Amino acid sequence: MSREIVLDTETTGLDPREGHRMIEIACVELRDLLPTGRHFHRYINPERDIDPDAERVHGLSRAFLSDKPNFAHADISAALIDFVGDAPLVAHNAGFDRGFLNSELERVGLPAMPETRWIDSLGIAQKRFPGMYNSLDALCKRFKISLADREKHGALIDAQLLAGVYLELRGGREATLDLTRTRVEDVGSVLTRAVHGLRLRPLRPRLTDLERQAHEAFITRELKTAAVWLTARAGK
Repeated sequence: MSREIVLDTETTGLDPREGHRMIEIACVELRDLLPTGRHFHRYINPERDIDPDAERVHGLSRAFLSDKPNFAHADISAALIDFVGDAPLVAHNAGFDRGFLNSELERVGLPAMPETRWIDSLGIAQKRFPGMYNSLDALCKRFKISLADREKHGALIDAQLLAGVYLELRGGREATLDLTRTRVEDVGSVLTRAVHGLRLRPLRPRLTDLERQAHEAFITRELKTAAVWLTARAGK
């Protein structure tokens, strides 16, 4: 089966080359374009201050992270590598997440994850919707994926939202085909679908009397008694 990992990170700032660090990472597992329900999520002590602008986005403070393990801890780095395995990584604006993740991996002496392993959902969206806003929020709204459960950016909820967006971008099968349900729980209960009921005012037939007569003549002439329309009409 085809396995993919949808990944998101939160950071202390915008550029790992300036010493900024990763402070949260989350991964959501997909198999054959369906969420499995498995995920990986960790908070990370960056051992440095967090830029105020970044903290306003994700709400994670240095005080909150002070008792969390750093990336070198086996429960983070080794567990992450084990969860990801050799699967492709899906991220929105993948270069950003790849830069931070590889910076952390290299810092602890682990191999970087090469660009060839990454799928950039932003690039896919830009090809599909050229000239439009293609942020994660904009795509969620476009695909009618609920943002109600998110107050601030967070790696886990953003990875769950991105999983839903990615499935839409790839045209993958829905996690459920039951149109009477309003929640798709397989990606974290964040995808809302409309409930479809019976049309209150049925559409009027668009066939003319002449077209209907021509169709009945065709059935009589070509299909004779083998026509399924005759069986249906007789209620058999």
